[in-house]
This record gives sequence, C-alpha cells and structure tokens, in this order.
Amino acid sequence: MIRKAILPAAGLGTRFLPATKASPKEMLPIVDKPMIQYSVEEAESCGIREFIIITGKNKRAIEDHFDSAFELEENLRQKGDNRLINEITKHGDLRFAYIRQGRPLGLGHAIQCAKPFAKKESFAVLLGDDIIDPDDTLLSDMIKIYNKYNAPVIALKEIPEEEVSRYGVIDGVKIDEHLYRVKSLVEKPSVGDSPSNLAIVGRYILTPDIFEILEQMPPGRNGEYQLTDALNELAKQRDVYGFLFKGRHYDAGDKFGFLQATINLALKRPEFSEQLKAYITNLSATFGLTKDIK
Repeated sequence: MIRKAILPAAGLGTRFLPATKASPKEMLPIVDKPMIQYSVEEAESCGIREFIIITGKNKRAIEDHFDSAFELEENLRQKGDNRLINEITKHGDLRFAYIRQGRPLGLGHAIQCAKPFAKKESFAVLLGDDIIDPDDTLLSDMIKIYNKYNAPVIALKEIPEEEVSRYGVIDGVKIDEHLYRVKSLVEKPSVGDSPSNLAIVGRYILTPDIFEILEQMPPGRNGEYQLTDALNELAKQRDVYGFLFKGRHYDAGDKFGFLQATINLALKRPEFSEQLKAYITNLSATFGLTKDIK
C-alpha cells in the first residue's frame, strides 16, 4: 500500500502577489476550502493517512489549518452547529508532519527534504496547485498501476504543442490507451525540441530509490534541483510509467486556472449551482455571449 504522501508547499507564490505577500498560496480558497485541502482529501480517499508538508517562511497558516482549533470548535458547539464542527474536524485522524525547506531550491530538493519521513517506503507526491476534480480517480488509478508493476508512476496529460515550454514533458512508448513506459523526460523544452505533447501533471508515485539519485544529482535549470531530471535518470535504471489522465485538471498555480477551478467546482456544489448558472447566463447576455450554461 501507499501509506504516505508528500505535499511540497515552500514556494513563494509570486504569481499571486500581492495576495501571497504574507499568506501562503496553498491557503488561497477555492470556493470555501484552501487549495492544499483538496490534495489532502484526494490522498485520503485513496487510504493515505500520513502526510509530510514541505514548508517555508510565512507558511504557519498551513499547520494551523490542519491542527485542532479548540476555541472555534467550542463556539460552534455552543451554537449547535454540528455541520461546521464536522467540517473542521473531519481530518483529525490524519497524521501531519512539517519540514521546512530552508531555501527554494526546486521540487527535487523539496522531495529530498522528506527522506527521513518516507524512509524505505514508496510514497505519493501531490502538488497542491494542480487541482484534480474530486469526482475523478487519478491518484487511485496511479496506485493501481504501481501495485501492478511495482514501479514509479507519473501523471500525464495531452497539451497543445505551443504550451510544452510550460511543463515537464516525456518521451515514451505507448502500452495501452492510458499507459506509457517513460523513456526520458525533459523540463520545459522549447516547442521545436519537445519529444511529445505529453506533459507531467503534479501527481507522482515514487519509489525510495529516487532519494539516492537526488542526493547525487547536480543542480539543473535555474540552479534548482529538478524532480524531472531525477526521474529522467531513474528511467535509465528501471521502468517508469506514465498514466495519461483524461479527466478534469485545473492548473490553479495560474490565475486563470485558479478562476476556472473556482467556477467549475462551485457549479458542482448543490447550494451554489443554480444561482451561479443563472448569474453566468445573465453575464453572458450582458457581454453579448449566447451560449447558456447547462
């Protein structure tokens, strides 16, 4: 079983300034839950109960969010608001640990910081600003592939060719409709040099041998230790698989992707959906758009 998950959350969040000047990007709310909670709940739905969150300066709010809040809980009890009590205490049986990444040296370095937590077990990595629709089963499907092949698995999606310079991209051998054996990986290639349009989504199942590679790997692009570079080396030593995800993914690390996630996930909520559909339809009429929201 995959029992542990690593959630890197030490980034500076510069794309969301000024909102992230003093508040973690990971705590920005999508509807009424912070971004990072979506990742925790996704992992929890797969049976994962142990989490290591890689943090940095000004990230204390993440620790407080997953801690108990006695005064708030007592206030809600006095009001008889059991629904909200259940909402803010529902992750109480999960175990959280926090490791501070002293300097922002890349995703590979953040993963390396978690070695004492992972020990000799395989583990999941979830990037909190990659939001997967809660009704999709990406992580559980990846765990099934890991269980079948006992090998690392990375999530992939097809992207337009002109966007490859924004992503890590793989070159791979197609096994079936959703599965590739990864031959190599490259971080943010130029359009003409990209081996494919299969981009890496922020979900990984990694085996503990990744740590030895990370320890020996020199810094790469921008002086950072890239996980993509480490996986490229790992693919030379053993089979690494890519799972092609065709569900709903939102790049909430981008402002427009954040807005998409907020609107689409709000539309899935019964208490908001009808009002929001009507509001968007009225906006469409106001701005001369004709397609109604279904």
